[in-house]
Amino acid sequence: MAQNSLHLANTKGQEVVIVSSGENVQKASVLLKTYLDQAFENAFLIQNDRTENTQNSKIILEVNKESVGKNDSFIIKSDETNIYLIGSNEKTLRYAIYTLLEEWGFRKYTSKDSFIPKLTEVTFPKNFNKTYKPSFEYRALFYPDCYDENFRDWHKLDWHPDDFGIWGHSFYKLLSAKEYFKTNPDFFALYEGKRNTESLCMSNDTVVKIISKKMADLISQNPNARFFSISQNDDVVYCECDKCKALNEKHGGPQGSLYYFLNKIAVQFPKTKITTLAYLHTYKAPKNIKIKPNIYTIFCPIEMNRGKAIEETSEHNGFVNILNKWNTTTEHLYLWDYTVEFTNYLSPFPNFHTFSKNYKLFGQNKVKGLFVQGYADVPGDLYELRQYLLAKIIWDTNTDVEAVTNDFLNGFYGNAAPFVKKYIDLLIQNQEKSDRYLDIYTSPIESRNTFLSPEAMDQYDQLISQAEMVSKNEPVISRRVLKLRLALEYVYFEQAKFYGKEPHGMFEKNGDSFSVKNHLEKRVQNFEKNCTDFGIYELSEEGLSPEEYSTQWNYIAHNNVVDHVGEILKYEFTTKPEPEFNLKKENGLQDGIKGYKDFNINWTGWYGQNAEIIISCNNTDFNSLEFQCLEDQRHWIFLPSKIIIKGFKNQKWKTLKEEKESYLTENYDFTIKKYNFRNISFRNFDKIKVILVPEKKLPAWRERKNKKPMLMIDEIILK
Repeated sequence: MAQNSLHLANTKGQEVVIVSSGENVQKASVLLKTYLDQAFENAFLIQNDRTENTQNSKIILEVNKESVGKNDSFIIKSDETNIYLIGSNEKTLRYAIYTLLEEWGFRKYTSKDSFIPKLTEVTFPKNFNKTYKPSFEYRALFYPDCYDENFRDWHKLDWHPDDFGIWGHSFYKLLSAKEYFKTNPDFFALYEGKRNTESLCMSNDTVVKIISKKMADLISQNPNARFFSISQNDDVVYCECDKCKALNEKHGGPQGSLYYFLNKIAVQFPKTKITTLAYLHTYKAPKNIKIKPNIYTIFCPIEMNRGKAIEETSEHNGFVNILNKWNTTTEHLYLWDYTVEFTNYLSPFPNFHTFSKNYKLFGQNKVKGLFVQGYADVPGDLYELRQYLLAKIIWDTNTDVEAVTNDFLNGFYGNAAPFVKKYIDLLIQNQEKSDRYLDIYTSPIESRNTFLSPEAMDQYDQLISQAEMVSKNEPVISRRVLKLRLALEYVYFEQAKFYGKEPHGMFEKNGDSFSVKNHLEKRVQNFEKNCTDFGIYELSEEGLSPEEYSTQWNYIAHNNVVDHVGEILKYEFTTKPEPEFNLKKENGLQDGIKGYKDFNINWTGWYGQNAEIIISCNNTDFNSLEFQCLEDQRHWIFLPSKIIIKGFKNQKWKTLKEEKESYLTENYDFTIKKYNFRNISFRNFDKIKVILVPEKKLPAWRERKNKKPMLMIDEIILK
């Protein structure tokens, strides 16, 4: 075996020479020397002529576009004495350097955490020759350390802020509603009978001219950009005017008029790569239309189950069929993948086991580029492993995921690695066992009966406690384990709000009333401080800061627990709430816990129908009934248009109180309104009925297809 390998010891007088063959590899030579000098006691040499000192082994660096080709490929090869690193440009030459360094044990775990081995010798196979080609021509990760150029280079990643002259949802940037809507409403989508600023009219030639002019300006201003986005806004609105409607009918849906529109612009800029999002109403490929060759479609499967690999779901065949139809329509199919829980950045999200299979599936079905969305610049739960593993997989879908995971955990968590590995594996096992549908907009509350059950949480706690114990004398490792602990703390705090007075809740009996459990408020304070120390400046895509989270949590602790006689009475729904907003059944309206700013916790909701609740009075003496309703128009939640309180006596219902809501106005603030009905002798009735009547239809400013006005009510308090 020794005869088949080069042995590079770099001893005094027998230094390994780094050959810099050309001006465009000088920086790369210094880069390689800098890393190797940190690993070896003796410094490496750099020379410009590969014929000098022929007795010494050499690492020869070269840029040669002709021999390597394109698409970020590079070559590493050797002969009997030398190693050759060949890139098509300076960037891919760096890729070759980092690949070689990883072979010799160097690691870059995060932008700030690297491992430099201490070496006396490295080996490399003789007469080796391999061209390294990426599985995808474009690979962008939206994770914290990807903001660092050195981290991106090490892991062979692209970076959209540098690559795009205009990025993402762009209609509102290309044609401003503020500038044009009042004077030219016909530039904008005719949706549900009204002009709507959230999209454009795809068949309006003046719109094409305005955007083409804007594109020309952007291209001129961004000469180094690789792509320019012309994409729908983040909404489901599209134009239904007669011309657009005809195009949609001809070409298979709203995507038809979109690509008719894009083709008219793309033909004016044949050398410009124009991207657009296949998203929501434009998810499927258009029919009877050939997309111009400079249009790049970014396919966005936002509603997939992230808890299973696609090939293991019932949607597999349909998903592949959609990809195949896109491939017959466009020459350039990219894919936008969503890899974290956007509503709760610190909640465990066990989807690691899906990555390898999914990206192989994408590659096999001719997906050419990837945008992999994570936490952006927020260091969410296990982001370090996520970004590291994803970077390896999207470069090479044949990556040995288990080996890479173990290597990372051992290097990053040291002696704590076995416990961290068991923790991650147990999360995945519990997820698979429960077969929980894992949505990117889910919560620890919804997972409370599956992989985040109290029993599972106890198991995770034990493993992280063991990791804390073995790392307590290692400050760096201990801090990394502390960050893992934050995820369990967050889940506990969220579920404690939900459980309230029940076991695992935030309150405990204290004499005749309830109070916050001992030390729990201090733990929330520590959580806030630790989040801030780790740079976790927001806990969700909505932008909730740790400080605001702590404030809200403490508000609930001191203001949202009540004692009232309704807790012992029978509440009954006569109209059934939506299952996802009825997690506690009737108990959600009588458990002594009021709702607050998160409509997923302690609120009960109905879509497009009356909310009707009957309370059996059972001769109980109370003369006050109160509750709160939520208004969150952005999520189609509105205050009731009317509230009716009825009493049942002598086999008849009698209206006791009726209250109408004032005229509905556009309002995107989050509002909680209290309703009080006092000085009524409710004990005179056998039953009380609370009726909330929703708005008859959505107001024009929030009208969307298949959406209905929603009612949300919290605790019905009887005193």
